Amino acid sequence: GHAQPPPPPQNVTLLTKDFDMILTWTPGEGSPPNVTYTVRYESQERMDKWIKVPHCKNIHRTSCNLTCVLPNLFVKVRARVKAVSGRFQSPWVESESKEYYLDVELAPPVLNVNIKENLMHVNASFPLATCVESFFWMYDLSLWKAGSEDKKQYEGNFKQYTVTIDTTALRGNYCLSARSSFQSTDFKYSKFSQPVCVLLNEKG
Repeated sequence: GHAQPPPPPQNVTLLTKDFDMILTWTPGEGSPPNVTYTVRYESQERMDKWIKVPHCKNIHRTSCNLTCVLPNLFVKVRARVKAVSGRFQSPWVESESKEYYLDVELAPPVLNVNIKENLMHVNASFPLATCVESFFWMYDLSLWKAGSEDKKQYEGNFKQYTVTIDTTALRGNYCLSARSSFQSTDFKYSKFSQPVCVLLNEKG
C-alpha cells in the first residue's frame, strides 16, 4: 500500500467529567495501527490562536485532559485534534466550545469518618486537579439510620470544613453519604457518594 494521510479523528467532543475538562475522540475508520494524535486549544480571549498542549502531542490515547493547561477557567474554549501517521497527518477536527466554570460536571466526594467518644467527625475529599482546588467547592452531607428513610441533612459545607455530629443519642447502624455542590450561575450537584455505614454505641 502507498503511504497516505490517516483518516481524521471522529466524535471529537469537549466534555467535563469528575471536575475535569477533557477532549475525547475515536480513531477514524481504517486508522493505521501506528497512528498518534496531537491536540491544540483556542481560548475566547485569543481567537484564532491555537495553543499547543505539550502533554498531548503525538499521543496514542484518545483523550486529553485540558483542565490545568487552560489559562482562564471563566472563558469559553474549544479544542481540535489531528491524527498523525509517519510524515502524514489528517486535517484538524474541532470540538464545540465549553467554559469550565459554567459547564463543569462534578463527582461525588469521598467521605472520611472519624469517631472519638461521642463525636463523629466527617470530612470530604474531592478528586480535584490542583489548578481548581481553590474554587468554592461545597458538599452536602446526609445521615440516616440504616433502613430508615428519615435523613438528617448538613448542607452547604465548604470543602475544607469538617462536620461534627454528636452521637450520644444515636444507637445502631448509621449511614452517611455526600454530594459535591458548586455555584456558578445556578447551583450544581454531583450524585451522592456510596454510603459509608458505622455502628454507634452498640455495647457488644
